Amino acid sequence: MNNKLWGGRFTQPTDKFVEEFTASIGFEQRLGSYDIQGSKAHAEMLGRQEIISEADAQKIISGLDEILNKIESGKMEFSIALEDIHMNIEAQLIERIGPVGGKLHTGRSRNDQVAVDIRLYLRDEIDVILDYLKKLEAALIQQAENNLDIIMPGYTHLQTAQPVLYSHHMLAYREMISRDRSRLRDLRARFNLMPLGAGALAGTTFPIDREWTAKRLGFDGVTRNSLDSVSDRDFAIEFCSFASILMMHLSRLSEELILWSSADFNFIELSDAFCTGSSIMPQKKNPDVPELVRGKTGRVYGNLMALLTLMKSLPLAYNKDMQEDKEPLFDTIDTIKGSLKIFADMVVEMQVKGDNMRIAAARGFSTATDVADYCVRKGLPFRQAHEVVGKTVRYCVETGKDIPELSLAEFQSFSDLITADIYDYVTLEASVNARKATGGTAREAVERELKRLQNP
Repeated sequence: MNNKLWGGRFTQPTDKFVEEFTASIGFEQRLGSYDIQGSKAHAEMLGRQEIISEADAQKIISGLDEILNKIESGKMEFSIALEDIHMNIEAQLIERIGPVGGKLHTGRSRNDQVAVDIRLYLRDEIDVILDYLKKLEAALIQQAENNLDIIMPGYTHLQTAQPVLYSHHMLAYREMISRDRSRLRDLRARFNLMPLGAGALAGTTFPIDREWTAKRLGFDGVTRNSLDSVSDRDFAIEFCSFASILMMHLSRLSEELILWSSADFNFIELSDAFCTGSSIMPQKKNPDVPELVRGKTGRVYGNLMALLTLMKSLPLAYNKDMQEDKEPLFDTIDTIKGSLKIFADMVVEMQVKGDNMRIAAARGFSTATDVADYCVRKGLPFRQAHEVVGKTVRYCVETGKDIPELSLAEFQSFSDLITADIYDYVTLEASVNARKATGGTAREAVERELKRLQNP
């Protein structure tokens, strides 16, 4: 049992398969630098508080720095027998500096140690993800700025509804991503509290200075309840919830890019760098990136459900079940970082086929609502106007005409309130530009929004 740092209680060695089954070192290695970061601050605090000598604290810190260099150079050998990242590092430390290395664990437990490691790690990853989100927002804004003259069909039920500016459509996704970024900033602020010092579950009898350690590690403060500190994983669940909403937004945009790049829509051209071909059909250009992002959405949803299920019945405080929190969290981080990075680059390079969008916008009676609004302005109640235009559209379907192609006499056969100025309202430009209120699709409104985004 001398290879186990907790082996004093036991008389039999751990079963080999149990050892492999319960070990977490296979996926915890990415926490190595964060475990050392937390351990160095803890050792420094122990020295400051005279819980251990300053000399011992410095010896521990120097030993940890050597182990960090070994980890960063890829030369660190991790042992399944030592279970997790904490015990692997501590064993290496004791091997390097002798029994004084065993003093590092004074006043802490692996329970609060892993809690601080995950928070340090997630905090850094959040900062990277926030930058990726900002780049995607910028890519969507760039698409809007570069294509202000393009009119496309706006859809409900995937049926042509009303014409909108393509720029307005892109800015709709920018709004979604902006809210995602806001959610992530809120989460970062909420969980940036240090759990170290909670011990196994009840705190510690040593005179530690949690507030000093928290400041040293860049936390905004300390957690206020030792039981909650070691058993809380709602920050990981909240992160996976954020990630699920983000992936839902990316999946919606992916679906549109897939449709728009098809021969049936032919609205956009994705760069060759983000597509692949077919092994049998030489004409194919497959939108693999948006398809894969759409598919990875389910993976992130699954990780959220895994964490919720993991935590749903756990009594206070720490339970071994919670070892299963890391793989879903790590996988979610990797998935959304990859998705965001590739998506931002793809959107920037996307080419828009404005003529095809305009042709599609002119189909499907997309200015029918404008005729109804016109009748309302002439004094007809909206419900009656709706019926008038419904009959007009039915006539167009039967005769194979679109609304702007009707003669004045044909318009007036449905309502004598309609006069020659109707043609000022049923063009695509008139329909789009009539919607000038904040949040509307008029070019004037979109330009105001772009200006606001440039000067937040």
